[in-house]
Amino acid sequence: MKKFCSALVLATLGVTGIAQAESHASAEDLTKAVKARQATMQLYAFNLGILGNMAKGSMDYNADAASAAAGNLVKLSSQNQMAYWPKGSEQGSVEGSRALPAIWEDMEGIGKAAGDLTQAAMAMEAAAGTDLASLQGAMGGLGGACGACHKSYRASN
Repeated sequence: MKKFCSALVLATLGVTGIAQAESHASAEDLTKAVKARQATMQLYAFNLGILGNMAKGSMDYNADAASAAAGNLVKLSSQNQMAYWPKGSEQGSVEGSRALPAIWEDMEGIGKAAGDLTQAAMAMEAAAGTDLASLQGAMGGLGGACGACHKSYRASN
């Protein structure tokens, strides 16, 4: 489950123009940006944890809680996060950052990943409150969207 939750985290690049963010920010501003994106990732992981625990049966299915968590994922993936991803905030430049330079070099890929995440979150939102089987069916698309982004744009450690 931890691996699956981590898969969602970097996928919050959820905005096509993220890679365009230019930065002439101070070290303090870059650190704040990394902390803001990490906080957003924690919100993704928290909401995904609810859905994942229901999907695997370690938490009772609750349509209202599932719908709320899925709705939160849609909101998170739809928000403008450009300010969280300034150039110069990649791994090795800011403590705690696992962002790879490819984020700022592959605008087309980031845009696709962002769109895929939003679509998967919307599919989960449509399914989550229906029944457990529908929620379980939507988990693969959501995890796939997260994992695709992490494989290309996040350092493993």
